[in-house]
Amino acid sequence: MIRYMCCDSPIGKLVVCEESDRLVAIRLNEIPIGAVPEETSVGKEACSQLVDYFRGQRKDFQLPLAWKGTPFRQRVWQVLLDIPYGETRTYAQVAEAVGSPKAVRAVGGACHDNPWLIVVPCHRVVGSSGQLTGYAAGLEAKRFLLEYETRNAQSQLFSCRD
Repeated sequence: MIRYMCCDSPIGKLVVCEESDRLVAIRLNEIPIGAVPEETSVGKEACSQLVDYFRGQRKDFQLPLAWKGTPFRQRVWQVLLDIPYGETRTYAQVAEAVGSPKAVRAVGGACHDNPWLIVVPCHRVVGSSGQLTGYAAGLEAKRFLLEYETRNAQSQLFSCRD
């Protein structure tokens, strides 16, 4: 049984879905059919980490993910986890990284079907000329996330500590 809880974010209401103590999805304003509203430890931890991300206090996530998908898609999602905060890669670069340089469209499909919005950062993948292309949560959300990470990464680069 999939259980979900919602947490607010600057891009809208994030729906965090958990099953068997694993995160199965994070979607924007989209509750899976048949899912039951319930706070779980995994859901609470995911929301906490997302809040930290939007406060600029987290750049990656430590959450138990339920890896469901073809082996190719799972390889793509693993490569997405390696894209540094505040940086982007092209679909072609991701295809090359998974060992299938001609599978650019398949990489796009895997990014579109990535179930873990923000946590597995498919928003960091752009078109070959740097243009923003599809994003399951919409291009405005993708633009916001990329600009947010760029600003946050640059501001931390130049901060001074005593």
